[in-house]
Amino acid sequence: MTKTTQNGLYGRDFLLTWEKSHEDLETILSVAEELKRLRDRNISPRCFDSGLAISQFRDNSTRTRFSFASAANLLGMAVQDLDEGKSQIAHGETVRETSAMISFLSDIIGIRDDMFLGAGNAYMREVGAALDEAFADGVLPQRPGIINLQCDIDHPTQSMADLLHLKTVFGSLENLKGKKIAMTWAYSPSYGKPLSVPQGIIGLMTRFGIQVELAFPEGYGLIPEVVELAGKQSQESAGSFHVVNSMEEAFTGADIVYPKSWAPFHVMQQRTELLRKNDHDGLKSLEKECLSNNAHYKNWECTEEHMKLTKEGKALYMHCLPADISGVSCRQGEVAATVFERYRVPLYKQAGFKPYVIAAMMLTNRFEDPASVLGELEGRGAARVF
Repeated sequence: MTKTTQNGLYGRDFLLTWEKSHEDLETILSVAEELKRLRDRNISPRCFDSGLAISQFRDNSTRTRFSFASAANLLGMAVQDLDEGKSQIAHGETVRETSAMISFLSDIIGIRDDMFLGAGNAYMREVGAALDEAFADGVLPQRPGIINLQCDIDHPTQSMADLLHLKTVFGSLENLKGKKIAMTWAYSPSYGKPLSVPQGIIGLMTRFGIQVELAFPEGYGLIPEVVELAGKQSQESAGSFHVVNSMEEAFTGADIVYPKSWAPFHVMQQRTELLRKNDHDGLKSLEKECLSNNAHYKNWECTEEHMKLTKEGKALYMHCLPADISGVSCRQGEVAATVFERYRVPLYKQAGFKPYVIAAMMLTNRFEDPASVLGELEGRGAARVF
């Protein structure tokens, strides 16, 4: 890995992929690849002797939670969960005070906050502002970096891991130019799934000259500003971006398909208002209405017939997991069992890139020249397992 300038990464939070330069994104991928290479060769990538990585999950998680812990451990940091129910937050402690109190010996704070539309990313920025203030006042010896582990707008650790998976499968980022990815809505027997995964995909893949096709039934749109941004970015990268209302149209000729359920933007707006009011009856009514509406689109399922529409019938199937698998995890869902099983190993490999991507975000935040750090680790050659 060659020496890189980290103006966009060093000491800066990673909250939205589209806030980072193209060079910054490629640096994350390169560092992640190098960390994986070191571990695969049994060379310890530990560049921290001590320090905490704070984990704050305000929603349930398996893959991202374990990926964050794995990434911190890989670099030598310990992980401490911030459980709001067991902290003074439950007694009214402010974001400003909590942020300072958890950060005295912390290097990284990872936050997942995707429940409330218009609030998750804003909360991360509020934490960031409190950390800036505490550091400027001399309360903190250093300002910890913040990593977005999923918010209401974007899921950068997921989309970056997805991009690294694509780079690996197709050989290079250059080879992705001109490839078609179908980011499509898919039927689910549940409602309220965040918008951040599809928004993360269209917000990142349009940066790399990929032909991105976003498909959803009428009324299942995403945040308009993100869709508009995707269109602008595709023009700048000489790619393309189209919105269609047909799963079949999106799948036709696609090199990559990403069928994933999400709740419509307007539904997430209603849901957020009801959650804030603790209106349980209203939430039950909304859920019943949304599930009834979802049922009109059960044909939006990634089936063998849909896969035959793709390029040579061999498109790469992707999913952030867990998928709603028809006849396995539910009666009918996002993907047919035979399709999922055929791509199960590639899907697990896709998920396996996330710890390295998160570790790369951590390392580039704390070290100005990650290439030198990685070179020193390789030169030291300390065995990870003796």
